Amino acid sequence: MFKSKLIITASTIVLLTSLFISVGFPSNNRSYDIELIPIYGGAVGPESFDFNPVDGDGPFTGVSDGRIVKLIQSEQRWIDFAVTSPHRKSCGKPAMEHKCGRPLGLKFDKNSGILYIADAYFGLLEVGPNGGLATSLVSKAQGLPLRFTNSLDIDYTNGFIYFTDSSQRFTRRDHTLIVLSGEKTGSLLKYNIESKEVTVVLHNLTFPNGVALSKDGSFLLVAETTTCRILRLWLKTPKAGKLEVFADLPGYPDNIKINEKGEFWVGMYSRKREVLEWIHSYPWIVKILSKLPLVIVKVSSYIITKLECEGLAAKLGVDGDILRILEDVNGKTWKYASEVMERDGYLWIGSVKTPFAVKMKVQE
Repeated sequence: MFKSKLIITASTIVLLTSLFISVGFPSNNRSYDIELIPIYGGAVGPESFDFNPVDGDGPFTGVSDGRIVKLIQSEQRWIDFAVTSPHRKSCGKPAMEHKCGRPLGLKFDKNSGILYIADAYFGLLEVGPNGGLATSLVSKAQGLPLRFTNSLDIDYTNGFIYFTDSSQRFTRRDHTLIVLSGEKTGSLLKYNIESKEVTVVLHNLTFPNGVALSKDGSFLLVAETTTCRILRLWLKTPKAGKLEVFADLPGYPDNIKINEKGEFWVGMYSRKREVLEWIHSYPWIVKILSKLPLVIVKVSSYIITKLECEGLAAKLGVDGDILRILEDVNGKTWKYASEVMERDGYLWIGSVKTPFAVKMKVQE
């Protein structure tokens, strides 16, 4: 009887969460010159982008079946570049992610041409300039396995790779549970390329996601998806070691990418919902949600997906000011933004759900 009441209560909370209207800042939506570039082979979810720093080829992106693909822009077609797992049977099905891999964050080392990869299931990996099967660099830290490796950036001056592990409890497939429960077991880590040592820089983060180093290397930004905010960790200046809130956002942030001016683009999955803040303020509700059957979470996630279908991104200044909100209000062209990368007068917009990448002409 108690279990039935628990399920009914939890189900009611989740459905209410799904049905509350989203809130946020007004947008400056307008018409844009947009091109959609389909992913081939039945895969979806071009999460993150980078270009080869040697010859400018790309973009490169990771997709849902564990491949990293490269766009031949002159021919508007993708070709295979690398994989994060040798297991290729039935790849592309969600149930096979843990075997096939799910490459999320990508970053080329401009000095060596090596592509570093944050794979949700296999940790921090690397692959050489010719591609192929990626090699594992970090799969555990302080004796604990990485459960949800997410994003990365490179500090070229010191030879460090900063990357995030979003949760010690849930994997990428169960990311909805991280948000609903408000759990705080995520970490920011640092990998020394020369010594191969890995250090945990920050503990107890709430769904740490995107990371980006400032242009002068004085600070590092970390996105907390659940709290809809960007944190700043000072690396230099008298503030070194200090952690502070850099920006509060109107939606749930994913990756952060710096542009040539030193500004930061943040992709957001959707606008935030006040009811989640209300739920997280009551520990007893969070406790109930932690006992929630996964099937109910999946139903709730499906409902939320149908209701929240806008495209949303923000450009932040070096002091955290929101300089611009980019939005496709009804998600007619792009939605569920995971990353926005600015390069050569275009924005490249990724998404963990859509079967295409978006190329958009920059308009100021």
